[in-house]
Amino acid sequence: MIRLLYSLLLYFAVPFILMRLYLRGMRSSGYRQRITERFGYFYPAQDFDNSQTIIWIHAVSVGETVAAEPLVKAIKKLLPEVQILITSMTPTGAERVESLFGNSVFHSYLPYDLPTAVNRFLNSVNPDLLIIMETELWPNLIHQCKQRGVKTLLANARLSAKSAAGYWRFSGITRSMLQSLSAIAAQSNEDANRLEKLGAYSDSITVTGNLKFNVEHPSVSKDTYLSAIKKSGRTVIIAASTREGEELKVLSAFQRILKNIPEVLFILVPRHPERFNEIADLALQKGFSSVLRSEQTVPTADIQLIIGDSMGEMGAYYAVSDIAFVGGSLVDTGCQNVLEPAALSIPVIVGPSQFNFAQICKQLENAGGLRTVANESELASVLTELVKNGRLRKEMGQFARGVIDSNQKALPNLMKVINGLIGN
Repeated sequence: MIRLLYSLLLYFAVPFILMRLYLRGMRSSGYRQRITERFGYFYPAQDFDNSQTIIWIHAVSVGETVAAEPLVKAIKKLLPEVQILITSMTPTGAERVESLFGNSVFHSYLPYDLPTAVNRFLNSVNPDLLIIMETELWPNLIHQCKQRGVKTLLANARLSAKSAAGYWRFSGITRSMLQSLSAIAAQSNEDANRLEKLGAYSDSITVTGNLKFNVEHPSVSKDTYLSAIKKSGRTVIIAASTREGEELKVLSAFQRILKNIPEVLFILVPRHPERFNEIADLALQKGFSSVLRSEQTVPTADIQLIIGDSMGEMGAYYAVSDIAFVGGSLVDTGCQNVLEPAALSIPVIVGPSQFNFAQICKQLENAGGLRTVANESELASVLTELVKNGRLRKEMGQFARGVIDSNQKALPNLMKVINGLIGN
């Protein structure tokens, strides 16, 4: 009954959903493309054969797609006969699928959770296993998969206390979804306990660890632009994946640092591409001597700031940096992925909002590889200290990398769960 009411409300919301797509499309044209896929019309390439074993991985956006990268590679290596379909919800997620996997996987946007759209999509794909990355739960999708006998795995599952409280308000439909899943691979005991309290069967949950610890080292040696930055000898500070309202704070901290250490080079990479020009204008207003990455102008000694207006290069930006501030944390959006800089032995700085990566931030901080700052004033102070103290930078970087090295079991553990589901 609850799911029926949910479905009716969703059907009534379709005009507003389309309007939202249109408005978002004004800022990012990708939202106006392939709209029919969002209603379940999947037109795969000719070599897609739904009579073969199909593993469908849903990764809502960029972060989940990056986390799924080692999993996709492991499946292709250990189960080469399997066809892989990846769905996402955002154009940036779709672009990341293309950049990471090319034509080695199939891609579609996830259909909206309308019963007819989900049914249409499942008829086209005919998956054997659906792997949902992290916590992207849709009632009709999970219900129809169960009705059709499609195995469902919630992989790399995480559930913060804040998210758990939100799901608890809809406990009836949440319990039904969790109990319909074939298996849950949780990141930690805390995640497992929260999922069980929301209704998941304890015998369906396995604590496999966090797949995001399987981070590969990017190489920048072939990129002359980024290589020139590395060879410049300047201390490079990156502010990565910043969110709206956060750049102003970051630029304020940068200005304070430049007063005492003018030779520092900053890289600022907004999380959303539709904001690149906005941030470039903001940097100009604040008096920074800046260049856009897309301009391919190698920063000379008088350049203070590079605006990272490119997609798929975050690892490369980190690789040329000496210190990393990870965004989404000085505004209340829960922090972005702190593991990418940690994997490169770079000291990590974050603000107080960390709920997306709370356990990982705690691990890194306890190990000495991460520091939390309360505001832009503290950010400036900590960054200044690290710029002046190379030994401390090196120690923090080593401590951060040590956390990565000690958490490498998630992928083999997850593959055991997948093999169990495929084999049954």
